[in-house]
Amino acid sequence: MGTKVRDVMTERPRSVTPDTTVDQVAQLMESEDVGVIPIVDGDRLLGVVTDRDIVVRAVARHKDPRGMPARDVASQDLVTVDPESSLSDALQLMASYQVRRLPVVEDGERLVGVVSQADVALEAKEKTTGELVENISRPPDGPRI
Repeated sequence: MGTKVRDVMTERPRSVTPDTTVDQVAQLMESEDVGVIPIVDGDRLLGVVTDRDIVVRAVARHKDPRGMPARDVASQDLVTVDPESSLSDALQLMASYQVRRLPVVEDGERLVGVVSQADVALEAKEKTTGELVENISRPPDGPRI
């Protein structure tokens, strides 16, 4: 797969600041039909908010998303990819870290896009796509406690 991440990523994704409220992030997810919203300071990536982050860190804890800043629910330990990386490299990262979306950054922190499992599926061969979904979705090792 010789395609670059740059060729399939969503460029200039909608983003929010750390102070944007969680309910505004959720509304943006709905209007943009996405499951992840990057948090930025200027164009520097600070974290991301996923739909799961909102459920686990706000709703399940009975927090009020209307006044809660996005920084309070954001994932900050991010796996990112460079736009010049191959799609194969992005696939390996997604599978290794079991994530469905990767922020695309230049110079280590400047957000330029997001590449998702769906973007890869549209570009990759059927077998590769199937393997990706299987690897991302595999259950974690060890007992459930």
